Amino acid sequence: MLNFTKIKIISIYFIFFLLTSFAILNFFSNEESLFNKKVNLGLDLQGGSYLLLEIDTKPLIKERLQDKVIQIKKYLKNNDFKFDSFEINENSINFNLKDDVENRFQKLFFSTKNNNINQYIDQYRTHQFDLLIENNNYTIYFSKYGLLTLNNAAVKQSIEIVRRRIDDLGTKEPTIIQRGEKRIVVELPGLKDPSRIKNLLGKTAQLNFRLVTDEENDFGSEKMISENGEEVIVNKKIIMSGENLVDAQPRLDNQSNKPMVSFTLDRYGAQKFGKVTTNNVGKRLAIVLDNKIISAPVIREAITGGSGTISGNFTFQDVTDLALLLRSGALPTPINIVEERTVGPDLGKDSIISGAISLVIGFLLVVLYMFYKYRLFGLIANVSLISNLSMLIGVLTILEATLTLPGIAGIILTVGMAVDANVLIFERIKEELKTEKSVIHAFDMGYSRAKITVLDANLTTLLATVILFFFGSGPVKGFAVTLGIGIVTTLFSAYFIARHLTSFYVLRNKESIKL
Repeated sequence: MLNFTKIKIISIYFIFFLLTSFAILNFFSNEESLFNKKVNLGLDLQGGSYLLLEIDTKPLIKERLQDKVIQIKKYLKNNDFKFDSFEINENSINFNLKDDVENRFQKLFFSTKNNNINQYIDQYRTHQFDLLIENNNYTIYFSKYGLLTLNNAAVKQSIEIVRRRIDDLGTKEPTIIQRGEKRIVVELPGLKDPSRIKNLLGKTAQLNFRLVTDEENDFGSEKMISENGEEVIVNKKIIMSGENLVDAQPRLDNQSNKPMVSFTLDRYGAQKFGKVTTNNVGKRLAIVLDNKIISAPVIREAITGGSGTISGNFTFQDVTDLALLLRSGALPTPINIVEERTVGPDLGKDSIISGAISLVIGFLLVVLYMFYKYRLFGLIANVSLISNLSMLIGVLTILEATLTLPGIAGIILTVGMAVDANVLIFERIKEELKTEKSVIHAFDMGYSRAKITVLDANLTTLLATVILFFFGSGPVKGFAVTLGIGIVTTLFSAYFIARHLTSFYVLRNKESIKL
């Protein structure tokens, strides 16, 4: 255990110096460092903004029910059911079935195989929809677990789109996590004024293109208000939706020098757009965002190249945000901001100072205790401890992790556990020195026999941190990350760095060793 080959020594200190060099990057600005990597401070350390969002699934539920009506009607026809009085409400579909077919319909509606209108959810062992029958009146509505599945899917999609929108603004290390069934937590470290982000997150960004018409009727057209207050009658038929957009970028019009959005369509969208603009030259085309007309230009010529522009009375900030919204995609549901908090810089500064003081005090107490208890070997343990911390910070820097107060708590606990590993080893060596005549053999056996105990203690803690990471929330995950990395660096520093320094000293002073 005390013998080290040259390759092993080079490998140990190469890893140590490599990780330490990344840790040192945190003391330089991004311009001065070779790699643009740093440990980022979390919301509780540097201040920033906290937003709690909630999705509104009512429009999504109605949309899903409207999509389901066509399937149900087709299903009823194919199975020889006679029906009438179809009606769609906010939460249900109602219709009447003639004749006494209740049992036959229920059997088909709740079948688990080849069911095209009522999906069986294996995860919950139930169906997507429930059924209520009263006097031949059939009501279909989402089951409890059908709603849960719908909500979870909407939240996950919303999180991804929210993340795209925030990332496009260049916000550093935002935390975006699900909380509960319908809520999303957004933490934006360093951002003191979230008004622009709130404005972007508040828009669903459902884009579609519709032709402007001259006549208003209840079935084929509807009246909308444009951004400049003009009343415009548009066809209800959607020519093309934002799903066909591949890219959108802010641009300046070369002729008018006004800002606009340049967009590119996918192949299918380009074909549809080309066909519509070819057949409707001279007519106006309304560009509708979240049920508001943002522009209604005249189609002057066929647009067949798969790209176009959106112009209007925009500022450059308007077109930048509009392009960002179109690139990120439409939210599946509207989002409401139910809570907003701003952590001021004073609180962030106080948190940093408190965390740093607690870390320094804990570190110094451990260093003094080890030096008092084991003298020179305590000094070796302290060198191992310092190398452990530098490697830990180095790994966090490589990962560009966000450090929070719980993360600092994980680092402090790592210090204690690192010392614990060295104490177990040294106490075991003491026991071996009582029975062994050879000092070298005593140290060798001490490291060998303490190895299982040290591994057991650290690996069980590592297992607990893995569980905390996968099942915990944001602060708990921060604690788990620093503690988990700290356990790995602790084992490396104790059984490679400290053991090599110990062997170096013991092999040269074997006649005068005292522990």
